[in-house]
Amino acid sequence: MTTPESTGVTVLGLGAMGSALAAALLDAGHATTVWNRAPARATALSARGAAAPSGIADAVTAHPLVVACLLDHASMHETLDPVLGRMRGSTLVNLTTTTPNEARELAAWADRHGVRYLDGAIMATPPMIGTSDASILYSGPREVFDDVRPVLDRWATSTYDGADPGLASLFDLAMLSGMYTMFAGFLHGAAMAGSAGMTATEFAARATPFLSAMTAGFAHDAAVVDGGDYTVAGQQSLDFSDLSHIVRASEEQGVDPAPVAAVQALISAQIAQGHGAEAFARIYESLRARAEVTR
Repeated sequence: MTTPESTGVTVLGLGAMGSALAAALLDAGHATTVWNRAPARATALSARGAAAPSGIADAVTAHPLVVACLLDHASMHETLDPVLGRMRGSTLVNLTTTTPNEARELAAWADRHGVRYLDGAIMATPPMIGTSDASILYSGPREVFDDVRPVLDRWATSTYDGADPGLASLFDLAMLSGMYTMFAGFLHGAAMAGSAGMTATEFAARATPFLSAMTAGFAHDAAVVDGGDYTVAGQQSLDFSDLSHIVRASEEQGVDPAPVAAVQALISAQIAQGHGAEAFARIYESLRARAEVTR
């Protein structure tokens, strides 16, 4: 009888995340083969029982399930182009960060070589791997996800996002967009406060409770966007949300206003189109229009 623990797995790429993935497999009792362009990175995992062949061909043929956690889209081709023909009938789970279209290209590339492909996006840091706090998004054929899910669940909470292999990447990058712009806003605020002598640590202590409370507004704005009515009473208007005073204050303090100026540009565009009395959430319409034009 085949059990989840008896499934052998090859992990390609032993940076911090790849090493964490391989370590979690070893902890769960899986036969694990590891490979990295710099062989020294396999030393610690080898000491724990992982096989570490020097050649990529031996690594990808060691087990029918191969997991790639490499640098980028180009590194996928650089690493696997020479050996993909030897992987016919195998399953490739790609946890390398790519754009949605790059994930789709890799899925087609794998299919041409008879390799089953599942794309994944890790929403976690390496220390979170192996805990329920970690989350990994997957997209591609449902049957592939279901077949390998006992292994995937060793790492994190596994979420299936659909048959389009680009969806996991899209949703991952969309959430990272929210994260990075939030952090950029925090750091801009810290720079403004820092111009008056406040340390970033002091500013963080003040800002964290406020910013945490403000995230409760996501659900309200989402409901407004999905409803399509930006005129509902009780919403903060674009006119009221004008951020030009923050831009001016930043400039007065000698701080680059770039993060908040980008938001102000979206607000100004909607006001110029006659929507000043409507909700701040309406800037979504400017963002969506730009996305549609670039398709």
